[in-house]
Amino acid sequence: MSEETTVSTVPGPGDPLPRRSRRIRAYALTGGRTSTRHQLLVETLVSVPRYDPALSDALMPESRSLYERARTRCSIAELSVGLDLPLGVVRVLIGDLATQGAVFVHPTAHAYHHDTNVLERILDGLKRLPA
Repeated sequence: MSEETTVSTVPGPGDPLPRRSRRIRAYALTGGRTSTRHQLLVETLVSVPRYDPALSDALMPESRSLYERARTRCSIAELSVGLDLPLGVVRVLIGDLATQGAVFVHPTAHAYHHDTNVLERILDGLKRLPA
């Protein structure tokens, strides 16, 4: 997966030569940030609890795409692949959206790693799955 996003520009009727595409580096999309306050693993599910079209219109294009795609529950990995964005960028941008309350970060099994009751229930459920 590329660490940069390509934004193509289409030449207009008066342009004699096609313009070069601009490249937006991953660090420009995240403001140089590489971490987030949220535990966002590749399998972490996110969803939009209450869709707000005004918020969607106010977001930057990459964040808007993530917000729109998260209207149906999906994982961080699915967002990264579906929008062809680096995983680190998706984590930072989803973290920003979660901090704003725009997306809900569903807890993963990792969140319950100290709760033996939950882990035993997960193990029992896995044992009951058909082979």
